Amino acid sequence: MKNLLNSKLALILCLALTSLSSCNNDDAVAVPETIAEIATATPSLSNLVAALDRAGLVETLDGPGQFTVFAPTNDAFQAFLTANGFASLNDVPVNVLTQVLLNHVVIGDNVSTSLSTGYVNTLATYGDTELNLSMFINTAGGVKLNGVSNVELADIDATNGVIHVVDAVIGLPTVVTFALADPTFEILVSALTRETSFTFVNTLSTANGTNPAPFTVFAPTNAAFVNLLGELSLSSLADVPTDTLAAALTMHVVAGANVQSSALTNNMPIPTLGGSITANVTGGATLTDANARVSNIIFTDVQAVNGVVHVIDKVILPPL
Repeated sequence: MKNLLNSKLALILCLALTSLSSCNNDDAVAVPETIAEIATATPSLSNLVAALDRAGLVETLDGPGQFTVFAPTNDAFQAFLTANGFASLNDVPVNVLTQVLLNHVVIGDNVSTSLSTGYVNTLATYGDTELNLSMFINTAGGVKLNGVSNVELADIDATNGVIHVVDAVIGLPTVVTFALADPTFEILVSALTRETSFTFVNTLSTANGTNPAPFTVFAPTNAAFVNLLGELSLSSLADVPTDTLAAALTMHVVAGANVQSSALTNNMPIPTLGGSITANVTGGATLTDANARVSNIIFTDVQAVNGVVHVIDKVILPPL
């Protein structure tokens, strides 16, 4: 086991045993411990340890391998329980708790300086498959995870990886979670919510296995929407007629199917909620709408708990 001279770890252990006033950030403490051992030694992570124990994951985070763990504080767990109507950790179904905990674990020793804005895979999985759920990391101002959880204390080194303490439990993401978390989709979110009569967000938040979930969403970028406005000679999203906007948005959603990019083939008809489009994969994955407009799929397989998102560079339109 290696000697760890980690001032941040020294501080958190000091806080666990004494008080803030008596802690010295410059203290160096040799603590050759695993992720599980460090969490166990830290009272502010006691709810995490209890959850790991109930889910049978302590041994995993005590064993070999390199893991990055985004560790929620006790306050974060309490807020999660309250928000979801659970009186205690024991009231959370074990299978749900297990997946939520795995959603905080990424393979590899990812210290804060190696984190960048974009998607990574967690150890949580989609449904009864082995498809790992995605996590969106935003480093524009600190480190924010899926738009809901901030890293409060980074780079607590362990013999089998690294811990980053976070201020909120990272719930299992829906396709809406990624739309809200990723600034690439700000205009898409504005479009989905422009009218009070629109129910897109509620629909796309439907739990997996409940009709019409799961979903395959082809999500246009901000640039795609800007280009569309130019194509239609409109000044802003507000100028798009409501019926046209609603019809266009339905062209980007497939209901009842979680279609990974590996399942796409040439001349493959894709039945969206608004009508059929055609996929092709030769020379790169594309989608062709009824107007012969071609959208490139520029990023694939952002896996949520109720579907998958593929990023496209052109808004798909219904027949004009």
